Amino acid sequence: MKKADIAEFFRRLADRIPEPETELDFVNDYTLLVAVVLSAQATDAGVNQATRDLFAKVTTPEQMLALGEEGLKRHIRTIGLFNTKAKNVIALSQALVERHGGQVPADRETLQTLPGVGRKTANVVMNCAFGAETFAVDTHVFRVANRTGLASGKTVDQVQAKLDRLVPQPWRRHAHHWLILHGRYVCKARKPECWRCVVRDLCAYRPKTPAPGSEEKALMRAGQRRPKGCTPRRGWRDPGGRL
Repeated sequence: MKKADIAEFFRRLADRIPEPETELDFVNDYTLLVAVVLSAQATDAGVNQATRDLFAKVTTPEQMLALGEEGLKRHIRTIGLFNTKAKNVIALSQALVERHGGQVPADRETLQTLPGVGRKTANVVMNCAFGAETFAVDTHVFRVANRTGLASGKTVDQVQAKLDRLVPQPWRRHAHHWLILHGRYVCKARKPECWRCVVRDLCAYRPKTPAPGSEEKALMRAGQRRPKGCTPRRGWRDPGGRL
C-alpha cells in the first residue's frame, strides 16, 4: 500500500471511530494488565463476564494475593486455559508487590519479565495505560494487515515491525485499536463485509464480498436472459415460470 493510501486508510477509520478504546473492562492499570493476560485465546466479552465480579472485589495485586489462586479460579473458570492463567496472574501479582511496589511498570521490556506477559500483552498495556505508540498484533490485526495489503507478513513480528515503520502520525497511538475493531466487526475472518467497508477501494483483497442478496439478484437477471440450450442448476426457479 502506498504511503498516501496508508494515511487515507487510517483517516477514514478515524472518521468512523475518533477515539477507539479497548473493549476489555478494567478499573486501573493493574486490572487492565490482568484482563489482557486473561484475554489470550479468549474473547473480550468472555473475559468481561468473568471479571465483572472479580474486579468489584480485587483491584490491586495485594488483594489478588489475598484472594489466592483457588479463589481466582472460581471467578475465571469460564475462560479457556483458566488454570494456567490463574497461576500467571498470582505470580505476576507477587512480582509486582516484591519488585515494583505494587505498581504496573511503564516499560515494555520490564512488563515482559512478568509471568504470563508476552509482547502483545505488554504492547496493549503500554498503549492503553500509558499512551505509548505501540502496535499489539492480535489475530484481527494480523488478518487485516495482510488482507488489505497494509502491512503484509508471515509472522506477528513481521507485521508489527511493518506497522511500526509505515503508520504515520497522527494515527500511530490508536492504529492497532482501529485495526482490531475493523477486523472484529467489518473485515471478518470467514467473510469480510466489503460492501460496508470504508476503505474497500484502498484494500488489495479480491474479489470483494458483495452485499447480501446481490448475488441472488444477479442470478435472477441472468436467468431471465438464459442462453439457448443452457440448463439451469437443480432447484433453480426461473422468475418467468419457465423452470
